[in-house]
Amino acid sequence: MTHDHPVATERAVSRPFGRLLTAMVTPFNADGSLDLDGAVRLANHLVDEQGNDALVLNGTTGESPTTTDAEKERLIRAVAEAIGDRARVVAGVGTNDTRHTIELAAAAEKAGAHGLLVVTPYYNKPPQSGLVRHFTAVADATGLPIMLYDIPHRAGVPIATETLVCLAEHGRIVAVKDAKGDLTATSWVTSRTELAYYSGEDSLTLPALAVGCVGVVGTSTHFTGALTKRMIEAYDAGDTGTALALHRRLLPLFTGVFRTQGTILVKAGLAAKGLPAGPVRPPLVDATDDEIAQLRADCAAAGLELP
Repeated sequence: MTHDHPVATERAVSRPFGRLLTAMVTPFNADGSLDLDGAVRLANHLVDEQGNDALVLNGTTGESPTTTDAEKERLIRAVAEAIGDRARVVAGVGTNDTRHTIELAAAAEKAGAHGLLVVTPYYNKPPQSGLVRHFTAVADATGLPIMLYDIPHRAGVPIATETLVCLAEHGRIVAVKDAKGDLTATSWVTSRTELAYYSGEDSLTLPALAVGCVGVVGTSTHFTGALTKRMIEAYDAGDTGTALALHRRLLPLFTGVFRTQGTILVKAGLAAKGLPAGPVRPPLVDATDDEIAQLRADCAAAGLELP
């Protein structure tokens, strides 16, 4: 297979949202209602203790399928006010309805978000031309920078390389959360565009950096954030030995937090640490005792203590 496309060589690396982002869970009270005070506490912890440059709110890890539009807006407003200029807030606004996505984007911008995460429309499986139309319509309707979320195993449709190259021409489409698991495809897009690529799979962060990614939007980073950031910084500094050692150390948790749906184990781990989390909303189910014991073992294997 040959490629006749020009390949970029050297260029300044753009990190519009920093290096380390965590897809934050949404804390709930015991009755399942939104816990805004808990969300503020957790956000402050993730910024001040774990070193996050930005927080992604209202993503799948934030249980966006089961939070209302009003809850999403209140969460953005509370967290954005709490963390101020210490970190950025990226709001998940993607749905499989272009009109609804544009409404959520407008609400997020008004509530104080600094950027938007827009996932591939899921379930209705639009063709690539539909993806271009969808993402372009959202980008045209907002003043905020946009991170596309390419996650075909959830959405059912990948964002094709040529589609990403096309979308990169839009001034507000600046980044990609890459959960495609195809580093060859990633390599072609990072070589042909200025898009800032963020690994959407914790365990692929280090190899993704090698093909042009600039950081991670993580889930296990609720616990591994500070060390994951050190891994990225070590790689950036050319200290690949330290980066590899940290990757190998954290691998049990990079993968272990996904033994079941990631939100379930993150909330269980946060609760064990005395941090705000609360229950999950149906159809998710809270972690079992066995799952929590395994999470404890995975944390220990990564050299991180879970009470």
